Amino acid sequence: MADVAKAAGVSLATVDRVLNRRKGVKTRTVERVLKTALDLGYMSEAEHARLAKPRPPNVAFLLPMGTNPYLRLLGEKVRAVADTRSREAAPLRCFFIESFDAAALAAAIRHHARWADGIAFMAIDHPLVREAAEEVSAGGTRLVTIVSDLPHPSREAYIGLDNQAAGRTAAHLLGRFCRPSQGSVALVAGSRNYRAHAEREMGFLGLIEEAHPGLRVIGMREGHDDRNENYRHTLSLLEQNPDMAGIYNVGGSSDGIARALRERNKAGQIVFIGHGLTPDTRRLLIEGTMDAVINSDPDAIISEALAQFSLTPEELSGQRAGHRPFKMDLILRENLPPAQAAPKAHSRRSQDQSL
Repeated sequence: MADVAKAAGVSLATVDRVLNRRKGVKTRTVERVLKTALDLGYMSEAEHARLAKPRPPNVAFLLPMGTNPYLRLLGEKVRAVADTRSREAAPLRCFFIESFDAAALAAAIRHHARWADGIAFMAIDHPLVREAAEEVSAGGTRLVTIVSDLPHPSREAYIGLDNQAAGRTAAHLLGRFCRPSQGSVALVAGSRNYRAHAEREMGFLGLIEEAHPGLRVIGMREGHDDRNENYRHTLSLLEQNPDMAGIYNVGGSSDGIARALRERNKAGQIVFIGHGLTPDTRRLLIEGTMDAVINSDPDAIISEALAQFSLTPEELSGQRAGHRPFKMDLILRENLPPAQAAPKAHSRRSQDQSL
């Protein structure tokens, strides 16, 4: 390697980066190092041909840490995909970071941009995050938002539901399921800092006001996708509103809401709609505590994100940045898909730590 570095006129570190297909080396430098290595007999023609091919992108997924079962499932699925990739494939990793913390997300974006060619992340709509996104994008790291968007020129695409339509769908179902269509309805969310939750709330409120005037909407409670917070919020809502007719969980951790409904003997009496098909919401649908789950397929999110990062510069130039149409699945007890085995837990302990 030292001979290759000397003959190519580069540092030993650059040779190492080229041979291990790490980011940060100009195309012309890669070509020069590989040709030198071939001429010196350091590698075979076959090895040269393999390394001369376009390097697949290193990809990082950044997800909020916490008890949200859907996000945990999404993370485990990313890791399951990573475990099936060949040794020749570029690294694919998933990291959980502090939830609802814009500074932590911004720091993680900057940190992983050092090695990742592409970062897929659930965005927090905050100036710190927008600034970090603009900075790493200018440095060549490609960004895709998933589940919750950050409309900004620095990101290539958003992959996830039309969240305003999801909120309107929840309102339509809740209004039609409530008989008579009167009483109080409550919303529980993770945080309005996630544009997805704010847009779902907006869509829900718009349709309830338009189509179900007999339902009185109680101001949204933020439970931070924590089952214990959701449990306490639901107990408070039930105590303060004896006429409670429905609950829409805009975020995750629906099991906390269900626990409160069961304790107050309201399970099956109050219409309950939420997001994300996971083992807990599946169980709640079967037992009748939940009426409907609005779902976006986590496998499809991962596949779409990886497909986006695999686009060439020529293909990107012909693509209009924005929201890729994404299918919304409406799951009821009677159309539950077959249960899938949970992905195996990943052994990389460092990927479970906050950054």
